[in-house]
Amino acid sequence: MRFVHTLIRHAIRSLYGRARRMSSLQGELAAYQQPPTKVTRLASGMRVASQYTPDETVTVGVWIDAGSRFETKENNGTAHFLEHMAFKGTKRRSRIQLEQEIENMGGHLNAYTSREQTVYYAKCFGSDLRNGVDILADILQHSTLDPGPLDFERGVILREMEEVEKTTEEVLLDRLHLTAFHGSPLGFTILGPVENIQSITREHLREYVETNYLADRIVVAAAGPVDHGELVQHSEELFCHFRPGTGKRKEETPSFYGAELLYRSEEENSLAHFAVGFEGVSWTHPDSLTFMVIQSIVGNYKRNEGLVPAKLSSNRITNSIASNLGPGAESFSAFNTSYKDTGLFGFYGESDEDTLDGYLDELLFAVSNLAFSVTEEEVERGKRQLKTTLFGSLDSTTAIAEDIARQLLVYGRRIPLAELLLRLDAINIEDVKRVAREHLFDKDVAVTALGPLSRMPALAELRRRTAARRF
Repeated sequence: MRFVHTLIRHAIRSLYGRARRMSSLQGELAAYQQPPTKVTRLASGMRVASQYTPDETVTVGVWIDAGSRFETKENNGTAHFLEHMAFKGTKRRSRIQLEQEIENMGGHLNAYTSREQTVYYAKCFGSDLRNGVDILADILQHSTLDPGPLDFERGVILREMEEVEKTTEEVLLDRLHLTAFHGSPLGFTILGPVENIQSITREHLREYVETNYLADRIVVAAAGPVDHGELVQHSEELFCHFRPGTGKRKEETPSFYGAELLYRSEEENSLAHFAVGFEGVSWTHPDSLTFMVIQSIVGNYKRNEGLVPAKLSSNRITNSIASNLGPGAESFSAFNTSYKDTGLFGFYGESDEDTLDGYLDELLFAVSNLAFSVTEEEVERGKRQLKTTLFGSLDSTTAIAEDIARQLLVYGRRIPLAELLLRLDAINIEDVKRVAREHLFDKDVAVTALGPLSRMPALAELRRRTAARRF
């Protein structure tokens, strides 16, 4: 039977290997044909960037280097609250007028907040580009922030918080940030605590805009059937009320703490949920791309899901978990989150109570052991999967505009896909081992968990396992 499984495994690997190579080749050819990104810096310091694509619709947006990590304990939640207030009316347009104007254009507006960025964007036909820019400029510079809508949005945000708290993975990753970056705004949640949501005022919102919405921290980006000269002209004319920046803001690099935050419950038949994080690297760190490859190597697993059974997988981590732990190991996924000056790498998982200890042992060993044992096949597979992700993430004008703006805020330039491919292809086994040895082997970990945790190892034991070797 083992011989039959081996034959099946090799056949599956061969079949999917050929498919992946063909897909990767097509993507790499497309990378070398990528249209140029045009960038103009206005006198105010604001950057305007665009990429032409032969689509019917255009995405134009404003990406601001401001998020929850630039808040204080007292005003945490303000950046996200501002996002909610953006479409509630301006000095020129009421909420209803805004909605009708966008609807008549056949477009839509959206916004979101992260720990480091706040984003507002519109999607519309190329012929409506100026209208889209005008609406974005209006809501960002002339929102009334009236008390009535402000009080209404408190309830909306509190209900949003209730929905977030039903998503265990999101809750634990927030708690992992709190644990790993304790005492730093990077550990804050994006929504903020209930008491802040209930007490944020118009003055808090205006103060945050005045402090953070500065021209040199803003990128206006567009992708689609867009003329760059017209976009620059519209941006100069309409985004004229943002103050120029005063230079680089004063920021402290957050310290990483090896600590734990556990929430025990003894609900019958419930799963234990856990997240373990190592200190990662920033976007601009030389090892950032290698960390992405390592995330692909570690991969993800969900019991009874996937076209290829886990016991036949070419991923030896999921193979080992499925073979050694059985149905008690429900799922896991590796994550790699970079910020401008630090990062968080690790895994989130679910298991039954009895399997928890062994599951954590398997995953910690799998990650730290990459410092000593990784195959060429695993590295190449990780690189191919990362390429697929990179190409797949640029499949719409919204995704392209997002990529342009994020890279300008993070790197100061748009990195061509061809350059990214060359850097990715240069990563080898020794690079993966070195990065794992320097950042993941025998290192502190931040840990958070929720559920039946009677088999949860102590933090000191989990720390010890990051240096464990098996012979």
